[in-house]
Amino acid sequence: MLDTATKKRIDDCRDILVGKLPDPKAQIEQITIGLIYKFMDDMDKEAIELGGTTKFFSGDFEKYSWDSLFDTRVTATEMLSLYAKAIESMVKNPNIPQLFRDIFNNAYLPYRDPETLKLFLKTIGKFEYTHSEKLGDAFEYLLSVMGSQGDAGQFRTPRHIIDFMVAIVDPDKKDTILDPACGTAGFLISAFKHIKEKNKKGLTPDERKRLIQNFVGYDISPDMVRLSLVNLYLHGFSDPHIHEYDTLSSEERWSENYDVILANPPFMSPKGGIRPHKKFTISSNRSEVLFVDYIAEHLNPKGKAGVIVPEGVIFQSGTAYKDLRKMLIENYLYAVVSLPAGVFNPYSGVKTSILLMDKEVAKQCNEILFVKISNDGYNLGAQRNAVKGSQLEEAIELTHEFVRTGEFKETAIAHAVPKTEIAKNGDYNLSGERYRQVVLIDSTYETLPCGNLMRTSVKSFDPRTKPEDKYELWSIPAFDQGSPEVIYGSEIGSAKKVVIPRDVLLSRIVPHIRRSWVVEEDDSNILKIASTEWIVFNSDNVNPGFLQRILISDPFHSQFMLTVTGVGGSLSRANPKAVGEILIPLPPLSIQEEIVAEIEGYQKIIDGAKAVVNNYKPKINIDPEWRW
Repeated sequence: MLDTATKKRIDDCRDILVGKLPDPKAQIEQITIGLIYKFMDDMDKEAIELGGTTKFFSGDFEKYSWDSLFDTRVTATEMLSLYAKAIESMVKNPNIPQLFRDIFNNAYLPYRDPETLKLFLKTIGKFEYTHSEKLGDAFEYLLSVMGSQGDAGQFRTPRHIIDFMVAIVDPDKKDTILDPACGTAGFLISAFKHIKEKNKKGLTPDERKRLIQNFVGYDISPDMVRLSLVNLYLHGFSDPHIHEYDTLSSEERWSENYDVILANPPFMSPKGGIRPHKKFTISSNRSEVLFVDYIAEHLNPKGKAGVIVPEGVIFQSGTAYKDLRKMLIENYLYAVVSLPAGVFNPYSGVKTSILLMDKEVAKQCNEILFVKISNDGYNLGAQRNAVKGSQLEEAIELTHEFVRTGEFKETAIAHAVPKTEIAKNGDYNLSGERYRQVVLIDSTYETLPCGNLMRTSVKSFDPRTKPEDKYELWSIPAFDQGSPEVIYGSEIGSAKKVVIPRDVLLSRIVPHIRRSWVVEEDDSNILKIASTEWIVFNSDNVNPGFLQRILISDPFHSQFMLTVTGVGGSLSRANPKAVGEILIPLPPLSIQEEIVAEIEGYQKIIDGAKAVVNNYKPKINIDPEWRW
């Protein structure tokens, strides 16, 4: 555990630097370099005490030792000059190991205020070199303030989620372990601690040496490589294997497979997409697709993995996404854990899930386990304060039971679905809630898939072919304005759907906004046309007002949102085929009409009350004799 004194020193270092370096990442880099610099001096002093000689600050580098910096004859300006030269030239020091050379690669002092540096180094001087957990925990605390790791959809994984994934995957002391997008090495360190905890009786020196050799990390960012090297070093890895490596575009390490792979890879792709080599099974330029493909393909025959993915991997309808899900379901995947949308707050509200792979389990099991976490032990606010009722431990037990027995009884947070059911419609959707049998309303009336009421064939018409004619346009903007627009064909830029009175329209675009309306009857002969973004229902055997209210109801909408594909905003759309599978109640027509009449009656009262409020103008008689 991190003690308060060590935490205060870390906070003090950041407070000293923040005026010159407001970016948390820049602060962390300078604290990292300062700590390693101090620890090299500590090790030199320890060598002298044991009868040896200095190693790191010897020869041409003796003048840069910690004591030399703090010599009473050295001014603050001279200290700054010495320290700046030292960290810039340290990479050329022939007496430091490759690990330290990597840490000092491209290091420099980004500010030139002598008093700030002197105060900073005084605070760094209070740390003492040790391989104890205290320093490792201190560095992890330091990294936690960084949170976001850039603009490429990278977000530092919360510690409790890392530990949760490691507990499920359950690596052992003989496993080789990889994180192909390792960031600050959080997964590797958690796996290391997990294995030590499993072997409480202790590891022999040879076992510990072999264990440390089994951990490998890749990262494309030299800054992340530096931080992960230090993090592992402070957790007892004397020679950590972290490589600056482009996992998706480089081929040098393609032949390296592992027993366990853990990752939270970048979610976003650069403009123009990734340019991968040709060895991937799935053809794509999307980083989230390629990373999952890479992880699956680099597992040993008995390998297992846990990877955090954005929702696009779970349900997007693009060919690459569907091909990836098909490959996973057929060969690798055994469980999907849905995480709350606020897990990465305050840095991102992106919704994520965890894909769990095990090549042996996947071969033996005919079902996929779906687990939905609503409570991860923290609220979903920006500060993520701790709350009771975490479901993580239950989820660990459920997944282990599923792996152990291959069978599962549905619980409040988990259910198993046959692979054949998931593959049935060809999109291999991994939204677990989609496969729960849900009745929208506790009703004694029959239910039916709403697709039974959809128009299967809607005529298309391009108004530009008759630009002089007028049309009644039922568009999305018209809905937002409150009524359809009468407009000339020359003013309409694309083909539309032809609709008729009593058709019920449901918007599939920007689906979180509930848009549904009924095409009205009138005496005009103007052709009624609608945006292609509407799903069209006929009301031959249903009251259109009743159907329209069902389509915007809370129960329907919760199922409707599970059919959405796309990355958000105007790009997200509901899948009509999946929408058609949602069950709705269908009481007799007379009951439907009674329900609509009652709702409309209430609505008139509400509208009347609003009119009274909107038109109420209080009258206050002002007495001219009143004074302030």
